[in-house]
Amino acid sequence: MSQLANLALEGDPRLHEKERQAIENLSVESPAGTVRPQHRRLHDNSVTFEEYHHYAKLTRAEEDHLSNPETGILSIIFPSKSDAGVKKVTDNVTRDATALNTSDPATRKTITDEEWINASRALRTATRGAIFYLITTDILGPFGLPYAFATMGWGPGIALYTVFAGLAAYSGYLLWDTFLGLDSYQFPLRSFGDMGFRLYGPYMRHLFNFLQSVQLLLNVGLIVISNGEALSQAAKFKLCYIICCLIWALVGFILGQIRTLQKFGWFANAAVWLNLLCIFVTMGGAAHSPPNYTAYTQTAGYTIGSGSSVKQVNGIWPPVKTTGGLPDPSDFGASVSGAMQAVFAYGGAMVFPEFMAEMKRPKDFLSGMWAAQAFIYFCYMLYGLFMYGYQGQYSINPTYLGISKYSIQTAGNVFAMLSGVIAAGLYGNIGVKVVYNNIFVEFFRCPPLTTKAGKFMWVALIPVYWAIAFVLAAGIPSFSGLTSVVAAFCILQFTYTFPPMLATLFWVHKYALTDGEGFDPATGATVRHDRGIKRMVRGFRNMGTKRIIFGSFNFLYFLGALALAGLGAYSAITGLISAYSESVTTSFTCKSPLDS
Repeated sequence: MSQLANLALEGDPRLHEKERQAIENLSVESPAGTVRPQHRRLHDNSVTFEEYHHYAKLTRAEEDHLSNPETGILSIIFPSKSDAGVKKVTDNVTRDATALNTSDPATRKTITDEEWINASRALRTATRGAIFYLITTDILGPFGLPYAFATMGWGPGIALYTVFAGLAAYSGYLLWDTFLGLDSYQFPLRSFGDMGFRLYGPYMRHLFNFLQSVQLLLNVGLIVISNGEALSQAAKFKLCYIICCLIWALVGFILGQIRTLQKFGWFANAAVWLNLLCIFVTMGGAAHSPPNYTAYTQTAGYTIGSGSSVKQVNGIWPPVKTTGGLPDPSDFGASVSGAMQAVFAYGGAMVFPEFMAEMKRPKDFLSGMWAAQAFIYFCYMLYGLFMYGYQGQYSINPTYLGISKYSIQTAGNVFAMLSGVIAAGLYGNIGVKVVYNNIFVEFFRCPPLTTKAGKFMWVALIPVYWAIAFVLAAGIPSFSGLTSVVAAFCILQFTYTFPPMLATLFWVHKYALTDGEGFDPATGATVRHDRGIKRMVRGFRNMGTKRIIFGSFNFLYFLGALALAGLGAYSAITGLISAYSESVTTSFTCKSPLDS
């Protein structure tokens, strides 16, 4: 029967449709009664942790056997562009499953093990070098830091940014360790939401997907707005501001058509160097020209206290001032809002699972991620402190808008606009994938993006996504207020709150397994000797002294991140309320916010 079933799956034309359907139904189950991974429903609640972990171990062993680990600094700086990704397990297949509508249960039943695994491998093409550049493709992180230091002062700013850096690197490790234990060719883990689903269930998946979608959408909108401000400044405010923003939204319609992260890796490579050029140009401009006084309403000093530190007195602008501690201890909300700008520098964690999902060898992610975090810490810190030292309370977010000399200002704006649109394209790429895979594929059974029909859907969705992002971001009058909201409600959760929550439960499940327990692929059964609190306690105790210490730290880390998120949300919301009450110019006007 199994031979006949395989023949049917290969499309034997001699079989009538009813006979074919009957054989396909039989082929779903092996003689032992097991259900193959590709024949299960999308996000099937009946798949146990033990089954995910069983196939994950097989996949990691296979990756170690088929590909060599990437070593050396050169493979990070100069990633290979000729790598075709993971090799196929076998050529003994008749179809390419990436071209099939796998969201249709009837189609999934016809897919063999080899076809399913080949399809999973075909999507894994990125190297750790590409990952390094993708993580550091962050236009908002470096250029918001001087503003953060201006609201916190030298001491608190350096201390908090250092703590954020160390914890972000640790969170990246937690996500990496959890991903390796849950992802496999049989059950590919595609997103942050998938991690939440496999450990906490469907409600956590929906929460993760919602917050991730909001963050990615607003990130795209933020970059459209910041690029619009830069273009209006470069045009000396002669071009209507809302048109400047709209131009970048239209550019996104085109750039957003790139679908794979491996291809985006080369754009990301260029974006990092453009960012560095912008950093050097603005540092030179700040050292040899005064701040951009005409944009004082966008400065950090304007948000602190009464804003007197940036308002003219008898026609004279106050001198640049820096502080060792908080500029105004009585205005704690403004300082917390500034701290959220520092959090923005480490906002990449929300797409770490998506990055690992497209890597040919996810184990290599850790070194690439740590290299990126070190780059972000040292380069961004140097830039933030330098700019704060020269511009003080006049620091603007993003900082390249705060240069007064037009020639240098324009050069910085050009570099920033180019790298910004690349970053927005990356955020939009992942944002559309999250929305499409979790709404269109799951609820409407639309074809995957790897199919021809899916590619047409992608072409149609990109303009809609960018248009929505533009309208949402343009409707909020305070750029720094909007970035603070995104940081508090989304970035801080994905970087600092969710990773310890996921990793700790993963460790508990993993170490709760005892002799005689686990998933048996021969029978398709999962054996557990106990359940509930007793099992959780045993898993925690069996982690060993080192992981028990880390598990306990994770719990405190989780609570601390929640508390900081609450403070950040409060300060961001109060800041936006103040911006609306003062009738600050909105983005839906021809007058640029920088043209004060």
